[in-house]
Amino acid sequence: MQKQLTAIIEREGDGYVSLCPELDIASQGKSVEEARNNLREAIELFVESASASELKDRRAE
Repeated sequence: MQKQLTAIIEREGDGYVSLCPELDIASQGKSVEEARNNLREAIELFVESASASELKDRRAE
């Protein structure tokens, strides 16, 4: 099952910072695409390693 999450990407200095507010996960990159891809990877790694209760707690906030 796929869930839609928000990605907020803002320019910061010479690069971009990306944030998923639903899971409180952030990443960065040199371009918008790189920041988005790095955020996607960070979310995937978190979902793969987090316990069910941690996922539920983060989604509830």
